Amino acid sequence: MPVEINALDHLVVNVTDAEKSAVWYARVLGMKRSDFDPGQGEPKRIAMLFGDQKINLRPVSTSKDKWFTADHEAAGSDDLCFLTKASPQQIVDHLKNCGVAIEEGPCERQGARGTILSVYCRDPDGSLIEISSYA
Repeated sequence: MPVEINALDHLVVNVTDAEKSAVWYARVLGMKRSDFDPGQGEPKRIAMLFGDQKINLRPVSTSKDKWFTADHEAAGSDDLCFLTKASPQQIVDHLKNCGVAIEEGPCERQGARGTILSVYCRDPDGSLIEISSYA
């Protein structure tokens, strides 16, 4: 029987400045910061918690021998979609209040469970951030 994946626990976002990114993800997306020590002589890390998931913020200046990671890490190369219960207009209003430029939206897109209404912006490194709600 093949392995069946049923959830995403965490992902790593490559950033130029983990502190700056942590502030942005907390202020704009309402995530909670959690610093942790992975052990094994590796540097302390910053995680951003939301729901039952987390994002680890990996500074691209961290050498691969200090943080086991992907082969081609680059800050600003991510494209992430987050779900919220807020309406598209609430998302737009919030982003404007935070001084975050809206790249696109609100617009309809196809999510994992059907049609979503999405608003797009960018994090401090230029990664595309999609904030969506199911219709």
